[in-house]
Amino acid sequence: MDQNLHHQPKLMHHRCCSHEEVNSMEWEFISMSKQEEDLIYRMHKLVGDRWGLIAGRIPGRTAEEIERFWIMKHSDGFANKRRQLRKV
Repeated sequence: MDQNLHHQPKLMHHRCCSHEEVNSMEWEFISMSKQEEDLIYRMHKLVGDRWGLIAGRIPGRTAEEIERFWIMKHSDGFANKRRQLRKV
């Protein structure tokens, strides 16, 4: 007998997710010293988007902080917020 005829479709169970969705517009700006910024720019030119490698050269900084700093510094979406912070 063909078992495919009696096959019931599987029900999709939605799991309750406990993680928070991150909205990039709610990020706070990360302040870097001029030396840190200079090192990030030079390292990015050499190794690209390898944030972990760059963060390894800056004591006390994580790859996530470095990547977020880079995104906020170079994203058009944060341009208005950068201008507002400069005025204050």
